[in-house]
Amino acid sequence: MKRLIAVIIVLIIASCKGDKSQGDKKNTISTDSISKDINKIMAPEPVTLTIDEANELVELPLSCIDTEYPNKLGQTLESKEAIGEPHELHPAFYGCFDWHSSVHAHWSLVSLVKQFPKIEKKEAVREALQNSLSEENIRGEVEYFNRAESGSYERTYGWGWLLKLAEELRTWEDPLGQELANNMQPLTDLIVQRYIEFLPKLNYPVRVGEHTNTAFGLAFAYDYAKTSENEELMEAIKKRAQNFYLKDDNCPVEWEPSGYDFLSPCLAEVDIMRRVLPKNAFSMWIDDFMPQLKNKDFTMEVGEVSDRTDGKLVHLDGLNFSRAWVFYGLANQYPEQFGHLETLAEKHVAYSFPNVVGDSYEGGHWLGTFAIYALQEAGNKKKE
Repeated sequence: MKRLIAVIIVLIIASCKGDKSQGDKKNTISTDSISKDINKIMAPEPVTLTIDEANELVELPLSCIDTEYPNKLGQTLESKEAIGEPHELHPAFYGCFDWHSSVHAHWSLVSLVKQFPKIEKKEAVREALQNSLSEENIRGEVEYFNRAESGSYERTYGWGWLLKLAEELRTWEDPLGQELANNMQPLTDLIVQRYIEFLPKLNYPVRVGEHTNTAFGLAFAYDYAKTSENEELMEAIKKRAQNFYLKDDNCPVEWEPSGYDFLSPCLAEVDIMRRVLPKNAFSMWIDDFMPQLKNKDFTMEVGEVSDRTDGKLVHLDGLNFSRAWVFYGLANQYPEQFGHLETLAEKHVAYSFPNVVGDSYEGGHWLGTFAIYALQEAGNKKKE
């Protein structure tokens, strides 16, 4: 309780004066600088995505965005007239088994062609994106979301990925990126408004290791809000995240993973709180919530997959990637406290990455995205 009060005081001070801690070097006294220097020398090279791997990974989204069946629509029918073929219901995002997987498959294509402009199938990628994300197709998606029974459709997992795709397009310094971002804007604006309307109504966060995890949806939405400078969305997310999670302590990470997890409930919460809390407040909060993360000897066993042809059991490969991107995010943002987690991230990636390319459709339609995002975070060195 005393530490919680201290965190709140820090937040109040930061909101009034701004968080000065990151630039105030005179107040930072290291008691183990020699140990840190040794750890830096001994640290392994960061995991990087090579163009050869990118050429393999790009095949996954390219092949699935036009694969209409099998398909899990997940819709609530207003009437028999509401039934339709997937491409009729979702003209932009009908492939890859379900709507959210199609959305993040498109994100994967954008991410790969941005990171590797000379990727072998760059023209195929550009053509696929232009065909999918046309103004007409996005209008069809907006129409679906405006159906009477679609108010909660893809809430909030698909919403988060849609905003992540919008963010990726917005930051693509290419005329095509700006064209597609503009095409998508009506759907992007709709999803932003859904977040703003929904968050005040959500009295309790959803703390599971699958799609409905609240912290995951907030983290990706916050990234979009920050990139697009949408203050209203940013403040709505900050407020709900702090209301939901600020009092949490002693997260039972030893209970993880559950059998079908592709997200870590504990680490997903860490991932949003590192975004919305100032440095000092986050440091004190983590001391209550998961203090073991600061321990340089902290370890966590990878999620072991027994059958990669099983669409639910293969979720654990996704868990390894999502854990990794949280570890990378912490290590990049606050290397002095969490730099050692980079090695643990690499351990998780190393277990599951060899199984991504050439995997069965049960995992191949989505696991590539998780791998790409994890490795993108590995190279995203954030200067605080």
